[in-house]
Amino acid sequence: MNFQIKNTHIAAQIDSFGAQLNSLKKTDENLEYIWQANPQYWNRHAPILFPIVGRLKDDEYFYKDKKYNMTQHGFARDCEFELVKKEDDYLKFRLQSNEKSLEKYPFLFELDISYELVENKLVISYEVRNKTNGEMLFSIGAHPAFNWPLDNEEKNDAYFKFNNIQNTKRYFLNDKGLVYDNADLKIIENKIPLSEELFKDDALVFNDLSIKTISFKNMKNTKNIRLEFEKFPYLGLWSKPSGAPFLCIEPWFGVADSFDSSKNLEDKKGIITLLKDEIFSSFYSIEI
Repeated sequence: MNFQIKNTHIAAQIDSFGAQLNSLKKTDENLEYIWQANPQYWNRHAPILFPIVGRLKDDEYFYKDKKYNMTQHGFARDCEFELVKKEDDYLKFRLQSNEKSLEKYPFLFELDISYELVENKLVISYEVRNKTNGEMLFSIGAHPAFNWPLDNEEKNDAYFKFNNIQNTKRYFLNDKGLVYDNADLKIIENKIPLSEELFKDDALVFNDLSIKTISFKNMKNTKNIRLEFEKFPYLGLWSKPSGAPFLCIEPWFGVADSFDSSKNLEDKKGIITLLKDEIFSSFYSIEI
């Protein structure tokens, strides 16, 4: 079921299935900023990645000597969330562990996703509660997709703009979606020009806490999108190199397995540990 929030600046629409953002517009124009999930290219808008980010080696992991299977990015994106709070400019959704989730993921949890409009900014918040009698291991991340190009410009007119970042490392994913290498990346004038060629080797993945903001801009008009994600240790930038008219800007707490992973969940890079009844919370924002 779709729910809308609105203020005098912007309006957003969120589907309770996956608690997924599927529309973001300014109230004084009809321009859609969110990718509309054309199945010819990619049939999602902005999935929630939980309880893993990326792909597991062989789509499996071990916890306390037991093997579990889980596909890329986890299962939350394919679950119906409960709406637990609704205001004109605020929505909160909840997903709780159940018998089906325990078959893939042996922890009791509550996951809350909230959306709040603050002027021309949408703030998306995550709250994870460990209801297990013991520790809980998880990752979580965002995967919003935006129309590219946004308006009447060409795709090659667009670029990513960073805030005072000149050098960082890019991590590479192999054909199985696993991290296998990295290389230094020089960012000239805080910009990465956009082209389909940029994504020929899959996503650009960064593990750099100094990257706290990124903007998606173009040289032809003032249309732009700015994401802030101050405490997220990973960032993914992705599109399909086959002419897909969208791109994703993905702040993550977690990352795909490395090609030489032990498959033990405790050893997984980027994994977060919560004690019983402990709460993890974080947020990021999209400004248009």
